[in-house]
Amino acid sequence: MAMKPLRPCRHPGCSALTREGYCPKHKPARAPRRASAEYHSWYSLPIWTEDLRPAQLLREPFCRACAAQYPPGDPRRRTRATVVDHIESHRGSWARFIDPANHQSLCKRHHDQKTAREQAAERRKKGR
Repeated sequence: MAMKPLRPCRHPGCSALTREGYCPKHKPARAPRRASAEYHSWYSLPIWTEDLRPAQLLREPFCRACAAQYPPGDPRRRTRATVVDHIESHRGSWARFIDPANHQSLCKRHHDQKTAREQAAERRKKGR
């Protein structure tokens, strides 16, 4: 098997030759794992996949945000919900994760918008 050719390190001003992107001196540290990764696996537990999520979608089959956004009689008001969202982010709290009062049904578009707003607010808060 052929080896990669030697190339200059990607770090500005470093002329060390390497087969990787950076020489050992300038190799960036691995990015720390996000805190959400610790509890992301909860979404694959049977209590979520077989109990809580299906029960919420049966209880509230249409997107709550679409119902609030469009006037009565508008067909867009009854958009099928595909995502069960946590109204208040659980941030690793098991009690908030499984609390049905903290769940709402949303379409993917509204869930993605809500998640983006929350993440932007978190970034702004951390930037202070």
